[in-house]
Amino acid sequence: MTSIHRVWKLGADIDTDVLAPGHAMKHGIDVLARHCLESVRPGFVAGVRKGDVIVAGPNFGIGSSREQAAAVLVRLGVAAVIAPSFSGLYFRNAFNLGLLLLTCSEAEAIGEGEGITLNEQIPSVTTAQGRVLACDPIPPFLLDMVRAGGLMNQLRARFGKEPLHG
Repeated sequence: MTSIHRVWKLGADIDTDVLAPGHAMKHGIDVLARHCLESVRPGFVAGVRKGDVIVAGPNFGIGSSREQAAAVLVRLGVAAVIAPSFSGLYFRNAFNLGLLLLTCSEAEAIGEGEGITLNEQIPSVTTAQGRVLACDPIPPFLLDMVRAGGLMNQLRARFGKEPLHG
């Protein structure tokens, strides 16, 4: 069954301080998540639903290496982030925490609120109008991490421990 994901559109250069603001870093992930994107998308936290996706311009996740910038999106139920490019540190942190990132040169063609489908295997995005946008290949070990809910859950499964649930 293919699921439709609602799009939240953001611009270019979304940095980690916008995703996980410094003023809230002293709190736990639940409080920190309540401040996610507040400076660029007021109302995001109140409106985002499990399975929604973020579509952004280039350089998503630039800034500091704080893994909380990916963790807040996982906590809020974001299914994926689609952008033309990502910070290298953000890219790896996201997959380690189970957040799917799709590098798509045509990401900005996807509209706000649009219902899209994702294909991790090809990988690609299909727009509401039926247009298929190709994305960069994702190494299988990273897809396995996402499916497991992140690196720690993957390791727990491999070594016989109970998975964490966020």
